[in-house]
Amino acid sequence: MSIGSNSPEDERPFPDVSEENRPSVGRALKQARIAAGLTVDSISGSTRVRIAIVHAIEADDFAPCGGDVYARGHIRTLAKAVGLDPEPLLAQFAAEHGGGRPAPTPAAPLFEAERIRPERRGPNWTAAMVAAIVVVVGFVGFTAVKGGGDDAKQSVAEGPAPTTSEPVSPTPKESKPGKTPAPSDSAIAAAPQDKVTVQVSAVGGRSWISAKDHNGRMLFDGLLKKGDSKTFQDSTKINLILGDAGAIQLYVNGKKIEDQFRPGAVERLTYTKGDPEVG
Repeated sequence: MSIGSNSPEDERPFPDVSEENRPSVGRALKQARIAAGLTVDSISGSTRVRIAIVHAIEADDFAPCGGDVYARGHIRTLAKAVGLDPEPLLAQFAAEHGGGRPAPTPAAPLFEAERIRPERRGPNWTAAMVAAIVVVVGFVGFTAVKGGGDDAKQSVAEGPAPTTSEPVSPTPKESKPGKTPAPSDSAIAAAPQDKVTVQVSAVGGRSWISAKDHNGRMLFDGLLKKGDSKTFQDSTKINLILGDAGAIQLYVNGKKIEDQFRPGAVERLTYTKGDPEVG
């Protein structure tokens, strides 16, 4: 007996793992996914491989992949996601499916296999309701603005309400001379008893006049052309300056002043509630 020689039992080859006991590519991926505590939905979300394709690969159905090129890409992606080395799985897939370089697959079917079809959705009733509310609010606002615009146009057309005093006009516009009508009986009767009312009419020609109230506030300072008339009113008194008193006719508290002013004469006059006498 020789020392150190191998026995016949030692010379027997090591037992190889039978290929029949080796799990398929799809089963290996599924077992690794379950062992990692992952679901098909989570794998699909992290790898962007469609759920249907993940289920098909785990069932060793690679037809939905659209060809061997895409199947190999999906196997590599899923293996990395579940913590497996993709190379042995790719070699096993190549051995089980003819190996070598796969035949080219038409582009259109590949694209169709990979395209994620959007889910059909029903009508967006919330957006429709919001749009309807916006339309209603807009119509109401437009109506309100339009109504306000019509009121403004009407106000402009009617003009401002008449007042007892007018602002100073530094450059009065020329107007055609005309006759100044005498105040009617109703206008004279309507003169308030608790105020002083003075009407100045340029009947004989144009004249510059100035009118102030009892506080010295300027009521008018300008030129009256022949035929023009101004009416002033105050609670206490009216102070007048007539540039050409001879061209002016005065009515104080509804009564005509009969004073004969000389043409070209400048008169300073003050009238109160108890007049028509010159103060």
